Amino acid sequence: MERKTRTEYSARNTTVALISRLTAIVMGYALRVVFTHTLSKSYVGVNGLFVDIIQVLSLSEMGVGTAITYALYRPIAQGDTEKQRSLMQLFRKFYFAAAAVVAVAGGALIPFLGYFIKDYENVGNLTLIYALYLANTVCSYLLIYKKTLMDANQLLYIGTFYQTMSWVLQDVLQMIVLLVWHDFILFLLINIATTVLCNVCISLRADSLYPFLKEKSPAPLPEKEKKEIFANIRAMLMHKVGTVIVNNTDNLLLSAFVGLASVGSYSNYYLVIGSVRQMLNQVYQGITASVGNLGATEGEGHVREVFEAVFFIGQWMYGFAAICLYEILNPFIAISFGEQYVFPKTVVFVLCLNFFLNGMRNAALTFRDSMGLFWYDRHKAIAEALANLGISLLLAHWMGTLGVFLGTLLSMALTSLWVEPYVLYKYGFHKPCASYFLRYLAYAAVIGVGWRAADALCAALAARGLGLWQELAGRLAVCIVLPNLWFLVVYGRTKEFRFLRQKARGLWEKFRGRARKR
Repeated sequence: MERKTRTEYSARNTTVALISRLTAIVMGYALRVVFTHTLSKSYVGVNGLFVDIIQVLSLSEMGVGTAITYALYRPIAQGDTEKQRSLMQLFRKFYFAAAAVVAVAGGALIPFLGYFIKDYENVGNLTLIYALYLANTVCSYLLIYKKTLMDANQLLYIGTFYQTMSWVLQDVLQMIVLLVWHDFILFLLINIATTVLCNVCISLRADSLYPFLKEKSPAPLPEKEKKEIFANIRAMLMHKVGTVIVNNTDNLLLSAFVGLASVGSYSNYYLVIGSVRQMLNQVYQGITASVGNLGATEGEGHVREVFEAVFFIGQWMYGFAAICLYEILNPFIAISFGEQYVFPKTVVFVLCLNFFLNGMRNAALTFRDSMGLFWYDRHKAIAEALANLGISLLLAHWMGTLGVFLGTLLSMALTSLWVEPYVLYKYGFHKPCASYFLRYLAYAAVIGVGWRAADALCAALAARGLGLWQELAGRLAVCIVLPNLWFLVVYGRTKEFRFLRQKARGLWEKFRGRARKR
């Protein structure tokens, strides 16, 4: 296979990932509309709740994927296939063990499902539904471990293609089932079947790319390397515990304190916000392996320069997206799912601010994980999780739905927002992180001005008494043009903008050169 530069791999991975996520958003939205109009609101809530419970159970994966991927970067750069075989064999054992743990732990929760749902008697076949969600998660661990080797080789786009095709097939079949039979059980069975099919296809593709995977009895890893991997796995377990508690307990708290109706409303907002987040996150997933290769082969100065460019891209993307979400979410939800699913504007603001602050973390997290620095801030994850539970429980009693989301926001601000960049700069770049925080404040100020201006124009549109569709179109036009024009004026002469423009020009020239040869 022709070797490309890190920039070319990143561009291809990111492009395919963005197209994939956009496809998933469109299909997911269509499926969600059909779902909410063919099944009761209780099923909408159960779907969101069980997804969160399964995410908690998935802690058994323990961040093994991140630790093994980091361990693969150097052997891949050095062409050491024997070490790659040994790591993949260890990875296979971990994932099969994780599947077994999820199955056992998930089965043990079945007698207690009623405690998680305030009005569970409104849902039929609850145990069977949960068992099917659980079965899909267990199946997702089988064979998929081979995708990690492709990703570490900067071939993320291959696995992404297979996953996209399976998502499209799954969504089409599920919409047919809902429209014709209104059968939630068959809906879930299709989910399991497409998961297995996708994993099999990815496994076969990995075998064809890396024939050494089929060779038997790889050499065992040295004890020192095993200890390093297990230490990284322990660190990633702590990170994953914190992440799951922070990001996947909102539905549990809403279900326990407010009811399934609120879970159903949040699930619709999460569909939109989560879809946008996942699409933008593809940019970081697309460059992760290239960053890992960069860290294994280049000096700290160059790595830091690339990080600053990536951080610049992130603040632009997530700032623009947060402004758009805040202005269009409520009319979009009202049109798509009905007025009964619309949250107050204060709740929407907290959700969008949470989205923005989480997005701003991604640059530091991508470089931290790719450089293997997750050990140093492992306790942060637990501190954030405990703070989130404590604050959210307290505020949920006083403020209901708003309190749950505000607790998530405050716990992140008290921990992750400053600890993660501190660790990256101290242990990765060996530089003080004051410049990062000054840059962060400057970016936030620029985004705040753009946000305020866009909100003022959108409020003027709403005051004209337009219909929902006209108002939505007007708000979207304002949000697309005004913030980006403002960012371009402010950032057009900055070092980071010139760096990215130079990279884009280089990619374009290579693309044109190859096109001429054809």
